[in-house]
Amino acid sequence: MPDPNRIHEAMEVVGHRLSPTPLIRSEQLSRQTGAEVFLKLENLQRTGSFKVRGAVHKLWRIRSEVGPQGVVAASAGNHAQGVALAASDLGIPATVIMPEGSSISKQVATREYGARVLLHGGTVAEALDRARELEQGGYTFLHPFDDDDVIAGQATVGMELVEQLDRFDEVWVPVGGGGLAAGVALALAERRPAARVVGVQTRACPSALEALRQGHPVEVEAERTLADGIRVPRIGERPFRVLRQVMDEVLLVEESRIAMAVVALLERKKLLAEGAGAVPVAALLEAQAERVRGRRIVLVVSGGNLDLNVLDRILEQGLMRTGRILRFRVILDDAPGALHGLLSIVSKEEGNILHIFHDRLSVDLPLGRTRVEVEVETRGFDHIGRLTAALLQGGYRIEVSPVSAL
Repeated sequence: MPDPNRIHEAMEVVGHRLSPTPLIRSEQLSRQTGAEVFLKLENLQRTGSFKVRGAVHKLWRIRSEVGPQGVVAASAGNHAQGVALAASDLGIPATVIMPEGSSISKQVATREYGARVLLHGGTVAEALDRARELEQGGYTFLHPFDDDDVIAGQATVGMELVEQLDRFDEVWVPVGGGGLAAGVALALAERRPAARVVGVQTRACPSALEALRQGHPVEVEAERTLADGIRVPRIGERPFRVLRQVMDEVLLVEESRIAMAVVALLERKKLLAEGAGAVPVAALLEAQAERVRGRRIVLVVSGGNLDLNVLDRILEQGLMRTGRILRFRVILDDAPGALHGLLSIVSKEEGNILHIFHDRLSVDLPLGRTRVEVEVETRGFDHIGRLTAALLQGGYRIEVSPVSAL
């Protein structure tokens, strides 16, 4: 477990190489929840994630011990970019092993930060095995979270927060391997011991919650999740030793809430957060009003490296889940004026038509009929209710498309 001296050292090292990230008040979330809500924007850090903090501190401490082959790490995204940048700044060669299915944009970013990227295996675990093999060949291995120097580097998030805000009741932090949560918890234990530290995970991978329940790290089944940055089936041993002492609570969030949180941050604050970075916001939106009302809460938005293809899906799903898009199907006569009659009702009810798709060729359609799918921009569920009621009153039998799982 890093001692306070190492955390203060990390603060000095990181402070010379990285700029503090902003802390902003969210008027919308504050009104919505009754809490006073602040956002710590690690998505605006260099490389788009807090991970670079731990990498900077770790590499600075071992810089004289690294051999000519340099360092090696395994990652599908944020750790890769953090290591690449930190190594480049110190003139240390870096090799990053990424799974073969890793996002092309993250591969490109890691290379642009100066690392050599090797693709191996289909999972981070398989990439990790390959990195360990290279370690045996003379490379210095950098663990993404189970390392005291890395945890001390992540603690600088909490140290900055104490300097930026004079008082707060709680800090909500995403938890994957546990390095960030452990670091923030250690910083607050020293500087703001009365503040509660709340970890947030997705229900798809509750590794920290299970570890705390059972009293030791355990491996859980990790399902697919939007919060892939915290999809870590087993929390680290070192972070766990910290969190079992100072973590006050662990909350779990649903996938649908994560998508809605990403959309809310983008629409209301013009902030792009990846799924893992948005889970504290998702947890707040899911919390009981009595739990948070009147509390001063800081949400750590841990990263913003969201693949654009995934962002497109999240935005569409999030807008549908919040009543901002209605998609429905209806069978019409394939005759002049039929579509106009349908769309005139949509227009009268002030729906904004985004897309129309005709299907005349399905074998289940009789001749002279066409299936039309319409996507409409709406203003919320009340507006959707009025629009669908008007269509039904107009004699149309519509089938509303359900929101699919992300």
